[in-house]
Parts: sequence; structure tokens; C-alpha cells
Amino acid sequence: MVTTSHAQDEQRLLKLSLYAAGIFVLIALACALLTRSNSILFDGIYSLISFFMALVTLKVADLVERPNDDQFHFGYTAIEPTLNLFKSLIVIVTCIFAVFGAVNSLLSGGNSAEYGMAIFYGIFATVGCFVIAWIMKQRSQHLSSDLVGVDAKTWFIDGLLSASILLGFIGAWLLEHSPFHEYAPQVDPILLIILGLAILPIPGQIMIISFKEIINRAPPEVLVKEIEQRLAACLTEIDYDHLELRVSKRGRDLYLLVHIVVSEEFDLESIEQLDDIRQSSELTLREWNPAILMDILFIKDKALAG
Repeated sequence: MVTTSHAQDEQRLLKLSLYAAGIFVLIALACALLTRSNSILFDGIYSLISFFMALVTLKVADLVERPNDDQFHFGYTAIEPTLNLFKSLIVIVTCIFAVFGAVNSLLSGGNSAEYGMAIFYGIFATVGCFVIAWIMKQRSQHLSSDLVGVDAKTWFIDGLLSASILLGFIGAWLLEHSPFHEYAPQVDPILLIILGLAILPIPGQIMIISFKEIINRAPPEVLVKEIEQRLAACLTEIDYDHLELRVSKRGRDLYLLVHIVVSEEFDLESIEQLDDIRQSSELTLREWNPAILMDILFIKDKALAG
């Protein structure tokens, strides 16, 4: 679990995301009405989704800080990947609906918009989204918070949307003031189709990672190998024949189940000796990664580690 100070930082960042999303919703929907742009409307709907998801994320961030209880014996951290999976699915569905709507608009002749005003919106939204995404990404690296990390990616996606919309509006404005002005109405739906398809891989990746955590799949092999090496370095003074490691990541917690198959030379003086081995090993590993939780079992029969 993260420390109290980190939990407070996490709450502040999630509140920043919530308040910023609320501001962007109001501005985007107002500009969509004034400019008659479906691309801005899509950007506003995306921000509206982000706003409601930020409310849920704040609640989840509070839940995962609670200790385990009679209902959740291993704590509440498994809610994190569940929420992130849900958020990614909503973004994917929103993109798909936006693309289908843009295709219908394109087939019916396109959509005229007030591109001059839309350009000013694009500048504001692009700068604002990328600034918030950068702040949250920088802070999430120190917090070990998947919630903040996914929010940072969400804002980055919104920034890409806004930047693409800005470029498209500049192109449409130039078309309106050129001999090819009849093609200007097609820019808005074409832009929306490109945007919807281009950003799908980002929520798709989040969905896959979250799903793997939900079904309790082991983390990447590179991480498991590094943990094994660090754990072996902690046990150099112990006589053992084999070390069996199982790793599970759910949300911010990285749980290790370690079976140590002791050798004939292993000499046990007291139970306290085993406690000291576990405490020193866990302390060393947590200095490397504070998210680690660990149980160590000492056994003689290797079959029990299977």
C-alpha cells in the first residue's frame, strides 16, 4: 500500500483531473453549439465521460487505501484494474460510435462549422489537456498509482484529440478561403473518423493490461526474473535447495508467494529466526518497490511448492 502522504498526493491529482474535466466539458459543449462542430461535440462528450469516471476514480482511490476486512480478505486493490478496464471500454465504445456517426455525416455531404472560433477552442483544449497529462504522468511515476497513470493516458488521448481537431480546423479554414471551398464541410467528419480510429490502440492497451490483472495473470517475465534475483540476494546466508516464486499484480499491490525448499544443512534455532528472514527480505524488496507484499513459506518437501 502507498503511504499516507502518497495517498494525499493521489487524491489531489485525481481532484485536479475531476475539476479540469468539469471545466473542459462546459467549454467544449458551449463551443460545439456555437461552432456547430461534431468534432468538438465528440471532444466534449469524451470530457464528460472523463468527468464522471473521475468521480468514480476518487471513490476507488479511497477504497483501495482501506485495510482488508471480512468482505475483502486481500483488501480493495483489485478494484483498480476493474475500474481501468471499465474506463477503457467506455472510451472504445465512444470512439466507435463517433466513427459511425462521422461516416453517416460524410455520406450525407459533410458538416459546415464556424472554423475561426473552433481554432481558438482547439488551441485552448490542446494546451490544457497536454499540460494536465504531463503533470499527472510525472506525479504517477512517484506514486506507483495505476489510477493516476491511466488518468494521465486519458488526458493524453484528449490532448491528441484536441491537437488533431485544431489542425483539421486550420485546414478547413484555409479551404473555405480557397477555390476548393466546397470541400470544407467534409473536413469535420473526416477528421472525426481519423481521430476515432487513431486513438483506439491506447484504451485497447489499457483494457488488455487491466484484464490480465483481473484474471490474475503473472506480470511480465522480466519483472519476475528481477524479483527472483533480488530475493536470492537476500537469502545468501540460508541453506536452501530451491526457491519457488509466484507473483501477482492487482492494482498497486505486487504480491509475492515464496516457497523456500530448505536443504539438509538448514539449522532452525527458533521460529523467530524465520520471522527475521521474512522481515529483512521484505524490507529489502520494499526499498526497491514499495508496492511489494510478501509471504514466505519454508518447506522440506519440494512437492509442496507445486
